[in-house]
Amino acid sequence: MKTKLFGKVISATLAALLCSTAAASAGSMTTAPAETDVAAPVATPANPWAGTKWMFRARALGVLPDESNGLLGGAPAALTAEDAVVPEFDITYFFNDNFAAELILAVTPHDVFLGAAQISNVLLLPPTLTFQYHHPLGAFKPYVGAGINYTTIIDSDPTAAIGGVDDWDSSFGLAAQVGFDYAIDDKWSFNVDVKKLWLNLDATVTGAATPASVDLDPWLVGVGIGYRF
Repeated sequence: MKTKLFGKVISATLAALLCSTAAASAGSMTTAPAETDVAAPVATPANPWAGTKWMFRARALGVLPDESNGLLGGAPAALTAEDAVVPEFDITYFFNDNFAAELILAVTPHDVFLGAAQISNVLLLPPTLTFQYHHPLGAFKPYVGAGINYTTIIDSDPTAAIGGVDDWDSSFGLAAQVGFDYAIDDKWSFNVDVKKLWLNLDATVTGAATPASVDLDPWLVGVGIGYRF
């Protein structure tokens, strides 16, 4: 009796083990979900800027010199440059949603005066490179930046006053920036941008023993549109 009962227990145990093994084998043959690549950030109404890598902007740019420390022949002089309004183009590359680099390109004409007398008109090319921090707030994205400016003189036309200006030297200067973009749709945006440049220009003046010098330190105030992709 005990032998028969023991045999039934052994048979039931073996049957249970066989069923468990078969179930485990069937589970292991089930196809695992395929791994997928991590999707790139997708722009949504809550964050229309996600995934942006490049932005091009076109602005109307006001160039407002803030002259100081004018010198002529080693003596203080009232050297000034007139304001200008010009078209401006910039290219911005985003390293991620928050950090970017911007290069602005524009050509600016200025009449230069000694007191009330015009001594030169110059055509400046002042490319400026800034590194920026952006903080997206939905459709509104303010930013701040800092960088460097290189101003070179494309053309200089001296006048008769004090013999005229023979040549203006190119110059490096620092730049600071603040502005914002506002998303109009998933591609286009409205932009306001303000930069401050710290820029000194030297000029050789006919008949003067030492170069003329002036800190232009212009404000650059721009309003325009941007296209991102």
